[in-house]
Amino acid sequence: MAYILSLDQGTTSSRAILLDHSGAIVSVAQQEFQQIYPKPGQVEHDPTEILTSQMSCAVQALVRAGAEPHDVAALGITNQRETVIVWERETGKPIYNAIVWQDRRTAEYCGQLVADGFEQMVRERTGLVIDPYFSATKVRWILDNVPGARTQAEAGKLAMGTVDSWLIWHLTSGEGRKPIHVADQTNASRTLLYNIVEGRWDEDLLRLFGIPESMLPEVRWSSERIGEVNTTLGLGGIPIAGIAGDQQAALFGQLCFQPGEAKNTYGTGCFLLQNIGAGFLQSKNRLITTLAASAHRQLEYALEGSIFIGGAVVQWLRDNLKLIRASSDVEALAATVPDTDGVVFVPAFVGLGAPYWDPHASGLIIGLRRSTQPGHIARAALESIVFQVADALEAMQQDSAEGTGTKLPALRVDGGAAVNDLMMQFQADVLGVPVIRPQVTETTALGAAYLAGLATGFWGGAEELRAQRKKDVRFEPRLDAGEVAQRRERWKEAVERSRRWSA
Repeated sequence: MAYILSLDQGTTSSRAILLDHSGAIVSVAQQEFQQIYPKPGQVEHDPTEILTSQMSCAVQALVRAGAEPHDVAALGITNQRETVIVWERETGKPIYNAIVWQDRRTAEYCGQLVADGFEQMVRERTGLVIDPYFSATKVRWILDNVPGARTQAEAGKLAMGTVDSWLIWHLTSGEGRKPIHVADQTNASRTLLYNIVEGRWDEDLLRLFGIPESMLPEVRWSSERIGEVNTTLGLGGIPIAGIAGDQQAALFGQLCFQPGEAKNTYGTGCFLLQNIGAGFLQSKNRLITTLAASAHRQLEYALEGSIFIGGAVVQWLRDNLKLIRASSDVEALAATVPDTDGVVFVPAFVGLGAPYWDPHASGLIIGLRRSTQPGHIARAALESIVFQVADALEAMQQDSAEGTGTKLPALRVDGGAAVNDLMMQFQADVLGVPVIRPQVTETTALGAAYLAGLATGFWGGAEELRAQRKKDVRFEPRLDAGEVAQRRERWKEAVERSRRWSA
């Protein structure tokens, strides 16, 4: 069998990527789906559209490569992580839309839990902070607001899961077979319900959030044969053998297997992860600790800085301000000016993530003058992504110095916006370390494929994966450190203004 099929279910689109034994992309299919905004700060998806778009892409990827299901050794799944779905066990139908990781509707409830003194207990067990970002408060909202939902849940009639669970349930159901209800360690670790120190669902946390244990999926390893796809779905019994949340999949796809190695993914948001090995480390700097995807079937950890608005700020320039026609045009527009001319952009459209965790912060643009051009705003938007990553990495380095003692040698980058040379150079300048971009930037899908391929013997091990990696593009720091410090100070002042504005 010649291929691995990777399903990459993201926030704005579903994709399927077929890879050969060398790790090269053979074919790709992608389909965007609707973003639903019921109220300000609320973001939802249609779960059925997630499923149908993902299945359509999977079949298209095979067709475009002229491949049959029997040519595929295994299937890997990676997904938007904290987005959660609740569905009926009997019918498989969702009882409400998927509530997306960006959604902030439970901010008040989270604030009350923090005020009541629960955050330290939650952090010690889950590595997370209490924030609307994570899944548990979304599930509680569904149970409390959908008529009859809590009664059904307590009767054992409802299932919940992140998007990986939803897809696998439907991929494996039908033909009289009982659907498989699972999540992998990485996705479970994003729910606020999973004890990542002990590797189990936590009864105290289930009580705290009011979620019946009967709703939960079984937790499996990220690299493990789970089951086979229903043959009626056009994928002919392909084994499902790799599962990981998108950012853990990207960390694995970047081959960051050693403590201290880190990557940043520039997608809708930005997600900075650093491998910290087999020991749990609780951040003292408002980062989160999460489970990393492992091929060794043991608990391994990563520090993470989660940034809510990354590439989404470029989409905002395109869709709201109409400054560009396509997201790829932003680099050329930013390059029309040598700097921002004092403009600073804080894209806190849905609050601020790590290391601030302020759900009430507001977006702002300051420093505007009569001379301000579209290029200045575009450049400030790109710099806002860089500065947010630098804030998270600064906190991460402080934690690492106290924990593993490892200093970041370089930052590996991937994701759609990583192709922007201007932004990658500025990222290297601000961080003061090299930024390394692989030739294949689809490392999220690549990581899921690696996990599936290792579980089924398609690849022999980590050394084989390293040997086939293509030559990287490297950006070295070249901006004066004093100038970088001044610009970061202006950025931090603007961030504090964005937080005070909504206080």
